[in-house]
Amino acid sequence: MSTPDAIGWAATAVFTASYLTRGQERLRRVQMAGATLWLTYGLVIEAPPVIGSNILVLSAACWAEYRQRREARASLISPSATVVADREARDGGGAQAEAEAA
Repeated sequence: MSTPDAIGWAATAVFTASYLTRGQERLRRVQMAGATLWLTYGLVIEAPPVIGSNILVLSAACWAEYRQRREARASLISPSATVVADREARDGGGAQAEAEAA
C-alpha cells in the first residue's frame, strides 16, 4: 500500500469513527483529527478540492472548540452571576418581581 493510500484509509477510519463518538467535545476532536488526515492526504495527492474543503472543516472545528473553551472559562470566572440568574429564574424574578408586584 502506498503512503497516500495509507493516509486516505486512516482518514476514512477516523471519519467513520466520528459517528460513534458521544459528546460534542469528543466529536470536535475526532473531526479535527479526521480533517487533518484528509488535509494531509489532499496535500500528498495535490488535490485542491480536498485541501480546501478540509481547511474549512478543520477551521470550523477549531473555532467551535475555541468558542466552547472560552464559554467554559467565562462561566468559571463569574459563577456568582450564574447562581444569581439561576436563583432569580427559579424564584420567579427575585427582588425585581417583588418590586413590580408592589
